[in-house]
Amino acid sequence: MKTNPFTISRRNLLKLGIATAGVSMLPKIAFAKSVMADWSKPFDIESARLEAATYTTYGMPDSWANYGEVLSLMAKKYGYSYEHVDTDMGSMEEILKYDAEKNNPVAISSDIGILFGPVADERKVVPPYMPPSASKLPNGLKGKEGGWVATFTGVPAMIVNTDVIKNVPESWEDLLKPEFKGKVGAIDASGMGGTDMAIFISWAYAFGGSETDLAPGAEFARKLVKQMSSAPKTTQTLERGELPIQLKYDFNCIAQANALKAKGVNTRIIIPQGAIYAPSATMINRYNTDKMNIAKIFLDFVLSDEAQIAFAKFGARPIRWVLGDLDLPADARKDWLPDEQYAHVRQIKDWSKVDVKQVAQFWVDEVVGG
Repeated sequence: MKTNPFTISRRNLLKLGIATAGVSMLPKIAFAKSVMADWSKPFDIESARLEAATYTTYGMPDSWANYGEVLSLMAKKYGYSYEHVDTDMGSMEEILKYDAEKNNPVAISSDIGILFGPVADERKVVPPYMPPSASKLPNGLKGKEGGWVATFTGVPAMIVNTDVIKNVPESWEDLLKPEFKGKVGAIDASGMGGTDMAIFISWAYAFGGSETDLAPGAEFARKLVKQMSSAPKTTQTLERGELPIQLKYDFNCIAQANALKAKGVNTRIIIPQGAIYAPSATMINRYNTDKMNIAKIFLDFVLSDEAQIAFAKFGARPIRWVLGDLDLPADARKDWLPDEQYAHVRQIKDWSKVDVKQVAQFWVDEVVGG
């Protein structure tokens, strides 16, 4: 029997608790002793080289937006060897993990959706460290006191296995056609990850709403739930045709398409009407003062020309390019989708006005419980 993609599991109960109670209601524990360290000091490169020997992250695998190359470029620039160890998880899970491990911190840095930057500020899991490169970013694209910076943007998109799906959906609404029942990857915007929340906001825009008027998106989501499959949203399920329509950021769709093209599998990527530019960000762990120096270097490095070009090479549009502060070489854009596919993509001017708790709550009330 197929499972409902919105069945409330123990993990989803955690999500509902976060959405309904709000992050400010989570237990408050006294700051760990290590937090008293002075984050305002400049980094020490010799200490950083030692700290980087094991570089541990949450939700920042090498394959995500080319972080592997970014870390490699940083190591080459500063002259050290390292081992990257990552545990994949969603943005809210990363924040909770930093908090839970405050007396025994593990991770140095993480990738989060821009919606979760203010949550990291509120939970005080990021340090009051503003890297020099953050001067390139306007307010709303960096932490109020530092600790996180926007890095690149993703655009909600569809990737379709065209060997399986001959009549390719061209819009979000097309996904409601009977022929696609059970063939669309499930979305859950109840508060743990930024990608699904960005897709939900895109649905709101597509049907006449906005980031603050989510009702049209919820109305569409209630219909689309019946089309969704709980099968894993992986390249393997896309290739086999088990889940031939998957909804992800454009750069992840590009990576999947390239991997499957090498195996002779045909795909197509669609940027539907209503899609938005959704920034991602890098945050560093306030409690991991033993790795403070390398954390400071990394938070600054992600906005360097080298790192921004590395993100671009993966298909992610780097934040400095979006802001008009970076010229990209042609080879960095060779895997990008044609610019005309982005002509209708919207920019949200001030992400600080988008409350992740309200978005999650609306999804829980109007889609899961609607």
